[in-house]
Amino acid sequence: LDILLEEDTKLLTEVVVTGNIIDTKKKESPLNLVGIDSRAIAAVPSENAYKSLSSLKDVDAISASIGNTTINTRGFNSTSPVRSLQIIDGVDNQSPGLNFSLGNFLGSSDLDLNKIDLVIGAASAYYGPNAFNGVISMETKNPFYSKGFGVSVKTGERRLLETAIRYADAFKNKKGQEFMAYKINGSFLRADDWEANNYEAVTGSRSAETNPGGFDKINVYGDEYDASNNFGAPNKLLYPGLGTFHRRGYKEEDLVDYNTKNFKGNLSLHFRTKPAEKDTSPELIFSSSYSNGTTVYQGDNRFSLRNIQFFQNRLEYRLKDKFFIRAYATNENAGDSYDPYFTALLLQRTNKTTAGWQSDYVKYWRDNFEPQIFANGYPKLVQTYNEQTGAFTSFFDQAAADKWLKDNNEKLVNWHSISANFADTSRMTQNQGLGGLLPGTKEFNDQFKKITGNVSSKRDIENPGTRFFDLSALYHIHGEYKKKLKSANAFIDEYTIGANGRMYRPNSRGSIFYDTAGTRITVSEFGVYGGVQKRFWNNKMIANATLRLDKNQNFPLLASPAASLIYKPNAKDFIRLTFSSAIRNPTLSDQYLYLNVGRAILAGNLNGFNNLYPVESFLEYLDNNDSKKLEASKFNVAAIVPEKVKTAEIGYRTTLGEKVYVDMGYYYSFYKDFLGYKIGIESEFDPVINLPKNTTVYRVAA
Repeated sequence: LDILLEEDTKLLTEVVVTGNIIDTKKKESPLNLVGIDSRAIAAVPSENAYKSLSSLKDVDAISASIGNTTINTRGFNSTSPVRSLQIIDGVDNQSPGLNFSLGNFLGSSDLDLNKIDLVIGAASAYYGPNAFNGVISMETKNPFYSKGFGVSVKTGERRLLETAIRYADAFKNKKGQEFMAYKINGSFLRADDWEANNYEAVTGSRSAETNPGGFDKINVYGDEYDASNNFGAPNKLLYPGLGTFHRRGYKEEDLVDYNTKNFKGNLSLHFRTKPAEKDTSPELIFSSSYSNGTTVYQGDNRFSLRNIQFFQNRLEYRLKDKFFIRAYATNENAGDSYDPYFTALLLQRTNKTTAGWQSDYVKYWRDNFEPQIFANGYPKLVQTYNEQTGAFTSFFDQAAADKWLKDNNEKLVNWHSISANFADTSRMTQNQGLGGLLPGTKEFNDQFKKITGNVSSKRDIENPGTRFFDLSALYHIHGEYKKKLKSANAFIDEYTIGANGRMYRPNSRGSIFYDTAGTRITVSEFGVYGGVQKRFWNNKMIANATLRLDKNQNFPLLASPAASLIYKPNAKDFIRLTFSSAIRNPTLSDQYLYLNVGRAILAGNLNGFNNLYPVESFLEYLDNNDSKKLEASKFNVAAIVPEKVKTAEIGYRTTLGEKVYVDMGYYYSFYKDFLGYKIGIESEFDPVINLPKNTTVYRVAA
């Protein structure tokens, strides 16, 4: 048959379709959700969309450097966001050694981002441990739906340049059905990072900025107060004008690489196992991501992360809103990363010991400037003899000494500078040094490379180094099944069950953790969970309940329950009443850290710490030599346990007119076993002179 068709036109009644500002799923969610979609991501006026999250409610952001922005929710703002979970397509984005995400360092470029959702508040019942204060959930574009070639270029101040490319396409089988899709992503960021050049006195500095002998500057390392360099008030007669002096440190800008770089690459392959079913077909996904770069991280110290690398591979089989089974591995390599602060101390120690430097400083002062001080009117000790009593009395005019020091402050500043130069560069016989390690010189560069290139344990006294060796890894497997019940008489409308297992494999060769002398650390954990949902009153009331159980090998089994009621009297108003809970297993650092940062050792505390002296009591002992009082002040630090929180929350969501969306809420949280730290001193005492020896300051997780 030959059938011919011709056009015919009919005028139909106009239909107006109005979209919601916020989709109904988010409004009905038992979680406190905010986020940005692909349109907002495309309009972000910064080098990446991740930084724009700081404009959302309940969100705090810190940029420790151009390459390192961290997001925190519900307070506890920190450059180490251990209480927030960050995932990309369901994959934990954390550094295996640090146990938190370095911002978007191992993330996605804006070209491939579909949306970013933030879950605000305790969410362990839904997302597992460490979803303590919130979850940052990023979803990338599926190559079956987002095909083609995309490129972006962004420029800015400080020679900032960010470029990205994305290409995606799909293949069809002989029946014309798309059965495989792929996408390739690459992005590169470079910029001159912000320079830390604040040379004001640190908060609480023992020496004021007007002190002739110097003071502790914010971004100079190695110039901290040392009690042995205090020749102040009691010694104004014996050491006139010397006062308190500080060793010259090294500026951060002489120790840190501010040339920020970040490269991210990703390849994803998607296979439809039933191509004929198109969008409803299960998908098999293989994704591989790589990232490297250089940036500055602000933690307990400032750390220079140089040539750090991340590798992440994921294999997943899923049917959206039905089931998934996902396995992935994350490996990191610290590259040439090092601790600039500890580097400064080792440079000083290499040049000259602290005791040797002080001895040279004081001797030069007494030989060259003390005679001038007395010759220029500084008061001397006056002694008189009483013939009646036959006794000598001594008098020192303290007020006159203070006035002389004030009037001659400019001279003192100059003399201290000369003394410091001599102590830094002299090659005196008793304190043989390298004769000064000045930035820019060959001697400085050689020692700097040696110190920052040494990857041996920082507990190696003979050959210490400041480079981090870190080849830590994380392995994870997770499965979930969701079922919607069609029967109107069913007790529940849908249920979800799932389970996951994880293993951490830190490997630092003692430069970060306790894994020295062949000791291997592994930490395993697993969790199971289930949740149900029921709708009442013609879908006006939605009830949710979830329970999760988690077990870490070092800690007991813990439960995270959650429940909620959502009431929607009409299409635009939603009232939410929620109870949620969360746990946070102590990080690898909380458990196994052993990091020498120069003035103290940061220590994990899996088994408890005993017999530590409080810092205040120890300093008091040095003044009073009261050993009984010091011994009585000893304290123990109990072993760490998981952190816990329970939160009650009420919220209201509505739309005013067509363009205003309102989301109000009130929450109250109860915290238990909150993780922080305590500082204490471990020391022995010389049996003859009773002075401390082998003294170590610890900052212990607690």
